[in-house]
Amino acid sequence: MMATGLIERAMGESRPLRNGVFVAIVGPSGSGKDTILSYARERVRHRPEFHFVRRIVTRTAAGDAEEHDTLNEQAFAAALQSGAFSLHWAAHGLRYALPKSVDHHVENGSVVIANVSRSMLGELGSVYANVTVVHLSAAPEVLARRLAMRGREDAAAIEARLRRSAKAIAERDAAITLDNSGPVEIAGERFVAILDKAAAFAAVCEQI
Repeated sequence: MMATGLIERAMGESRPLRNGVFVAIVGPSGSGKDTILSYARERVRHRPEFHFVRRIVTRTAAGDAEEHDTLNEQAFAAALQSGAFSLHWAAHGLRYALPKSVDHHVENGSVVIANVSRSMLGELGSVYANVTVVHLSAAPEVLARRLAMRGREDAAAIEARLRRSAKAIAERDAAITLDNSGPVEIAGERFVAILDKAAAFAAVCEQI
C-alpha cells in the first residue's frame, strides 16, 4: 500500500523552518533502518546537536519491531486535531506521526533524524528548509532473508514487498544511497559521516 503524506500547519508559523537539518532515512522493509539508526544513536550519544525521533504509531510495540510510542486510533485522531504532530502519514493499515517537538529541535539548530515514508519526501521541503534524504538499500537476496527471518509474512508476501521495493528504487527521489547488505559497521559509519556533515551545515546556518 502506498502511504499518504499529510502535514498539519499551525496558523502563524513561519515555514519552512530553518537553522537545523532534518535527516530523513527511507528504504524498504528489511534494509535495516532501525539497526542503522540504533548504531548511529550509540555512536553520537554524547553529542547534543543530534536528536533521534521516536515515532508514534497506531500499533502495539513488539519485540521484533522498532521502539515507538503507541496510540490507538481514537487517541491518534485527538492528538492530530490538537496539533501534537509535526508530520503524519498512513501506510500498511497503520498511522504514523512525529511529535511536534521536532519543529522545536530544528528551529534551535539541531540535526533531527527520523525514519519516514517515501511519500513524505515531496512535502518535507515545505516544512524544513534543510533536508537530507538517505535511502537505505540492500541486495534483494539480503532483503528476502531478513524478511523471512522476521516470520511475519509468507513467501508470496515477501516477493510482493521486493517488487514494490524495486519500483521505489526506480522512482527514487534525489537521495544519498547507502547500501546495508554487509556488516552494520560499514553502512553505520557512512551514516554517521552523513550526520557529521549535516551538523557542520547546521552550525553554519545558525551563524547566518
